Amino acid sequence: MTKKQPTVINTDKAPAAIGPYSQAIRLGGLLFTSGQIPLDASGQLVEGGIEEQTHQVFRNLEAVLAAAGAGFSDVVKATVFMKDMNQFATMNGIYASYFGEHKPARSAVEVARLPKDVLVEIEVIASTNVE
Repeated sequence: MTKKQPTVINTDKAPAAIGPYSQAIRLGGLLFTSGQIPLDASGQLVEGGIEEQTHQVFRNLEAVLAAAGAGFSDVVKATVFMKDMNQFATMNGIYASYFGEHKPARSAVEVARLPKDVLVEIEVIASTNVE
């Protein structure tokens, strides 16, 4: 039995990794994204609060998922990291607008600090149906 090799997924439609990691890795039929923060594709932090930052995170996730031939309907698990859980309702409303009727498993945690002092970071695992 041969061990499957991971495939690196990168796109210029989302910010480049700012450290020693990839935007996403596909292994078998699963895609694991790195946490996306609210940087635009050129790497600039978006202006604004939790609303603007959450929308940018989802634009980044959408671009990374698309580069792997997937979309939000393929997400099976999401993990949300927030600087302030008091902003959860706002983030959650935006989150729901991207997933629609699809409801993947999810964890949401408040953290002391995120890269670049952003307000939100989200990572997902998706099924890509690609072996």
